[in-house]
Amino acid sequence: MSDPLVQNTRKPTVNDIARVAGVSLATVDRVLNGRSGVREATIDRVNCAIAELGYVRDTAAANLARGRVYQLVFLLPETNNEFVVSLEREIDDQTIPMALDRTRARKVLLPPFEPEALVAALDDLDAATNDGVAVFGPETPAVCEAVNRTRARGIAVVALVSDLPSSERDHFVGIDNVAAGRTAAQLMGRFLGGVGDVLVITGSHLARDHVERRTGFDAVIAEAFPNLKVVSVIEGRDDSDAVRQQLPGVFKTFPNLSGIYSSAAGNPGLVDFLNDTSAGHRLTVIAHDLTNTARSALETGVFDALISQNEGHLIRSATRLLKATADNRPFDHTQERIRTDIYLKENMPPV
Repeated sequence: MSDPLVQNTRKPTVNDIARVAGVSLATVDRVLNGRSGVREATIDRVNCAIAELGYVRDTAAANLARGRVYQLVFLLPETNNEFVVSLEREIDDQTIPMALDRTRARKVLLPPFEPEALVAALDDLDAATNDGVAVFGPETPAVCEAVNRTRARGIAVVALVSDLPSSERDHFVGIDNVAAGRTAAQLMGRFLGGVGDVLVITGSHLARDHVERRTGFDAVIAEAFPNLKVVSVIEGRDDSDAVRQQLPGVFKTFPNLSGIYSSAAGNPGLVDFLNDTSAGHRLTVIAHDLTNTARSALETGVFDALISQNEGHLIRSATRLLKATADNRPFDHTQERIRTDIYLKENMPPV
């Protein structure tokens, strides 16, 4: 006689589901894979059997059995800004680990801050050959509608770095940008003793991450540092040359600037300007992302603090969430939370 305790530890199978639901294996397979051709009443019976048996699908085994390879796309701005280049490098570095996990990722580079190009790229994705897409781009009504069409075709979508909350995207992968801006303001206010004129360098008013950082920054200035004043704003479109060209005019108009908050890319242009003038020696500068330029600026005292996010974590998290969404399976929320890092000269991690 078999031991009932041993019997109870056996994992339920699709055969058990079919038996309890009173349907064929083919029907169970269609329900598990979300395919059409099954009546609602039958789907309910199968789902009830799954719940009764406590069946948990082994997605990896199922994918291996049918030779499935996840096909993912990363839509990124085509730019030489160091942060985006580091994202591209992380995707390349993940090629072998992804392949071992039956995953392929390809990059599509698009003109930065051009919604039309992003809309066209999203509309061009075929659900038959793409399981998910990570979108790093501006939030406009046209982009959000394209995201919604992509989801309606059955392709998973995550917003990467800059959120698209007005769309039906599945997840956002990035730091809390409002909190990042608030953190920058706290650092600026404390470093300056709560008094002074500040320049803010942003990328684009179309980029939600830049807008949210400015929102958080302004809120803390108003709440905690009323004698700290934002006197000028540069929109650099993440272009180092554009930032560099605008700075002389700002310093001519506001010669007594005390601080700079660089909330976007374009830091090489800022660093070049500060190194070429005496202004950098008396300014407090808070910037974003631990790039090579920013690291060097911290080491030499041109920058005072950096607010950063780990590029590798961003790519790995986007990959995991796209696959989980494509399979309609749960994920670990704590693992996918992107941490906001604060770096000073003294605590920079090794290269």
